[in-house]
Amino acid sequence: MTTSIKRMPGWAKVVSAFVLVLVVLFAGLRLAVLPGLRDVFGTETHDNSGPTLLKSIQDMSRYDAASGNFQVVVDLEKDAKYLPDAIRGTRTLYVGAGTVDAYVDLGRIGQKDVTVNGDRTSATLRLPHAALGKPALDPDHSYAVSKQRGLFDRLGDVFSDNPNDERAVQRLAAQHIGKAAKDSRLTARAEENTTSMLEGLLRSLGFTDVTVTYGA
Repeated sequence: MTTSIKRMPGWAKVVSAFVLVLVVLFAGLRLAVLPGLRDVFGTETHDNSGPTLLKSIQDMSRYDAASGNFQVVVDLEKDAKYLPDAIRGTRTLYVGAGTVDAYVDLGRIGQKDVTVNGDRTSATLRLPHAALGKPALDPDHSYAVSKQRGLFDRLGDVFSDNPNDERAVQRLAAQHIGKAAKDSRLTARAEENTTSMLEGLLRSLGFTDVTVTYGA
């Protein structure tokens, strides 16, 4: 009596090998978190950065008169047109915290913008309107709450590191914070603080009548 042994198809061998690699990979990850084996499978962080180079120095003539603290929850979703979210698509919830400074550019003041009477007791200053600086995200208080990825996106994460998604939500958070700063009273507060600063400074120099105005 003879017995026949069926050979495994080529595609089945490839699938079996892929499954075996995944099993070994996840087994290694499980072992890495078992007590007593942390030192064997754990990772260490080393800072191999080069020296920090000074590229340029810029003289500042602006007076930072106010700063606003903002926080926004970004919900960024990317969908594939003809595929369900479970297959292809991402959704990220990100808490972005940052600051926006409001300043008055004192370097734009010319001689025609300052008027002083003969006995130096009265002064009138015309300043440019306060402006907003660029939003600055605070990395210590900004974080991703959740990340949902489709099957294709999770498989892509295994073979490549794509930081673009993180930068996308950070840019979006900065845009929302910048818009909120424009809609707030931050520039008005900066002008009020600048006026108070100049009035106190000039009165300490002997001026009794100080007028500060703002124009384009």
